[in-house]
Amino acid sequence: MATALNVTLRNAHLNNIRDAIDAGAGPGVVNIYSGTRPASGGTATTLLGTCTFSAASAPDASGGVLTFSAITEDSSADATDTATWARLEDSTGAWVADMDVGEAGSGAGLILNTTSIVAGGPIRIDSGTLTAGNA
Repeated sequence: MATALNVTLRNAHLNNIRDAIDAGAGPGVVNIYSGTRPASGGTATTLLGTCTFSAASAPDASGGVLTFSAITEDSSADATDTATWARLEDSTGAWVADMDVGEAGSGAGLILNTTSIVAGGPIRIDSGTLTAGNA
């Protein structure tokens, strides 16, 4: 049987993740990768580019959902390939979380304007959410 948590606990869990992203002296980052996502926190695959969180990556979670504030695009991607996953880090490079990426309608946690990334072109994250437990 799956564990069900009350909304206060789900929100607290998500706010802890947000606080970890914001833990460094500057804003956290979202590294976008191609290839197969490694085991949690494992060796990354090909880095396509890096987008930057707002100084406060998100307001408090609500209803078991953390919705990220605006994320600054990477204006010049590092490589050409299909974006398949992302790694969230604080400004010191400390690993916080790995998550899926996709385009609108995909159900991914991070929604990109396109997953077809071209070196030198932009990488734009249109929206991002984390949902805890049974929310």
